Order: sequence, then C-alpha cells, then structure tokens
Amino acid sequence: MIDLHNHLLPGIDDGAPDVEASLELARMAVVEGITHMVCTPHIHPGRYDNTPQSIAAALQQFREALASAGIELQVAAAAEVRFGLELMTGVAEDRIPFLGQWEGSKVMLLEFPHGEIPFGAERLTQWLKGRGVLPMIAHPERNKGIMRQPSRLRPFLEQGCLLQVTASSLTGHFGEQAAEIATDLLLQGHVTILATDAHNRDRRPPCLRNAVKAAEQLIGAQRAAELVSLNPWKIALDHFDR
Repeated sequence: MIDLHNHLLPGIDDGAPDVEASLELARMAVVEGITHMVCTPHIHPGRYDNTPQSIAAALQQFREALASAGIELQVAAAAEVRFGLELMTGVAEDRIPFLGQWEGSKVMLLEFPHGEIPFGAERLTQWLKGRGVLPMIAHPERNKGIMRQPSRLRPFLEQGCLLQVTASSLTGHFGEQAAEIATDLLLQGHVTILATDAHNRDRRPPCLRNAVKAAEQLIGAQRAAELVSLNPWKIALDHFDR
C-alpha cells in the first residue's frame, strides 16, 4: 500500500519530533503493509514555515536513518499546504512541493482551516486549476464546516478537485459524524485516496489496513484497493525509482 499523507519527517511540524519517533512510525507502517510513503509536512505560514529546502533536508535525514536501521520503506516528500493567499505566492515562485500529478496537472495537498471552509475558497482553488495545479483536499470529512453543511464541498467537486479521506475516519476514530461523511463520500465515488495522516504512535498511527477492510464492505475489494494502491501510485509515480 502507498500512503500519500503523513507527518513522519523528523522535527519539522507537529508529527514525529525526532528521528527515533520517525523510525518507530516507519516500522509500524511496514507491519501495516505500507511499502511507499510520500511524507507531507505542514506548510502553514507563521506556524510551520517549511520550505522545499527544509523538507528536503529532513527527508535526507529520514532516508539515511531508514537505511541504517534496515527498514524496508521507500519514502519521498511533498507538503500539506495550508489554505491562504500566501500559497499563491508559493505557487508563483515555485516554492510548493507537489504531491505528484493527476491527468496532466500537478497535485497539491490542500488543507482548509479545521473549523470552516473560508468564504470564497473555491475562487482560490479555481485560480490554482488555471495554473495547472489540481487541489487534493485533505481530510474533508473532519472539517467542521463540512460537518455542519456537507453541501459546502460541492463547488470543489464540481471543479474536479480530488479528495483524500483519513483512513481512521472511516473506522470511527474521529467520531460518528466524520465516519458518516467519509462513508457517504466513498459511496458517492468522490474519494481519490485513503491515507493515514499519521502523526504519532498512540493517537495518530500509520494505519490503513482496517480502513481498507471497511471500504471493501462499502464499495468492494477492487475499488477499495484502488484507493491505497492504484490511485496513489498514479499520483506519486515520479517520486520513486521505477
């Protein structure tokens, strides 16, 4: 399986605080059946001021540690980019690490504020699309604005934005409402990938297997597998040696 949203890079956001924690999460991921991960640290101006350079340095440190520890996990890096006008500058100045590509467009993992969908947000996503950047909306099922009004997601779907649902939302870890929205999005065929959004060992581990089993009950084994293999591989192909 391939995980395209996680916070395993050491010491650069609210995920793994150091290399030891990164390695512990990596071992858990391998046991889970994950073979490839694109690590996605936050780019959140004023809070996590990551750059392509800081992310590349953390990735190199992580890769060296994995090799030294003999952990069979292939890793690359992109970013989870916080919604805001700053990202327009980041795109214009080529300072955004992209998740990969989808049907000719660059894919950006885009995070909205947790409590809302900002007014007029669809204008920014349309701006991105006009510049060849396709937003993949991170964990929409956990956004309180979408929880209050699920139809708030419709304009982004109509634009063709991709959706990443957190695996553990589907299994109830984030509560009944998040599970219901995740289930509805799956049944409606709107989910592009399932991903772990792993941050730590105890509360946010790198788990996919149980979510795939849950998805199989809803949409069948083939479509469930596509969410953790075919679709993420299609996006992230260029990050890994072939």
